[in-house]
Amino acid sequence: MADSAYFTRLDHEGLLAVRGADAAKFLQGQVTCNLNYLNASQSSLGARCTPKGRMLSSFRIVPQEDGYLLAMARELIEPQQADLQKYAVFSKSKLSDESSAWVRFGLAGGDAVLSELGLQLSDASDSLANTGTLLAVRLSDGRAELWAPAADAERLHSRLAAQLPQAPLNDWLLAQVRAGVGQVFGATRELFIPQMINLQALGGVSFKKGCYTGQEIIARMQYLGKLKRRLQRLRLVAAELPAVGVELFSPVHGSSVGEVVLAAQTGDAVELLAVLQEDAQHDGRIHLGSSDGPTLTLLDLPYQLDADQEIQR
Repeated sequence: MADSAYFTRLDHEGLLAVRGADAAKFLQGQVTCNLNYLNASQSSLGARCTPKGRMLSSFRIVPQEDGYLLAMARELIEPQQADLQKYAVFSKSKLSDESSAWVRFGLAGGDAVLSELGLQLSDASDSLANTGTLLAVRLSDGRAELWAPAADAERLHSRLAAQLPQAPLNDWLLAQVRAGVGQVFGATRELFIPQMINLQALGGVSFKKGCYTGQEIIARMQYLGKLKRRLQRLRLVAAELPAVGVELFSPVHGSSVGEVVLAAQTGDAVELLAVLQEDAQHDGRIHLGSSDGPTLTLLDLPYQLDADQEIQR
């Protein structure tokens, strides 16, 4: 079903709200994306990092009239809110967990339904459409997200179910794996810099916005080109999903050469994204969990990395 029309509930993520007169100024110094590019018709991927450039969270950020909503792995909401609050007290910004205030649906092949709801969504990646209460987001592979107040959850679910089959979350995550879009979960917090999950290739890192936490390390890695680990897509014949953060091994090294970023089931196999060491990728002998664990096969990503183009943002 991952290749057909369907809808699913996106309950695996929550929403962190940053609102107030200083919300833009405050977040601009905290996150990798450039908030100056965001408006009523444009969202972005992004991340928040440590001073050493390691990602504490990754997210989809959507502007609101009085601030921003950041959609991220649900288990990251509380620690990110607590951490950001330490800095927000010095500005006119208020942070809150708005996960229960919203409902989010993932739609594949659902543009006709969005249109009926009054949402005319562009085909351009990261574009937004809204009706004042409903919000739609275009993803890089053509899928869309529908965001709405929680009070509309039952009505919208019935409306979607009347026109699209409902799919399990696994199908949505499989499409995300195939789109090559990694993200941070609790198990991989502070493990990767943004370029390791190709966030800069997906518009989630700005190299022109100026200073933000971790910017020096991230910029140096981009301009000096010394990154040795990058996101790869792989396949594994297995009936059970490997957990996020499980290590990968290769004969080229005696220790781990990578970690699972995201995995989803497809028939009797698993497709996954993993951050993998460059020499292990070139060697091709990659195993899950141990040096004699199940064998993984490399697959193509749907985009090319272009450092010259990436630094234009």
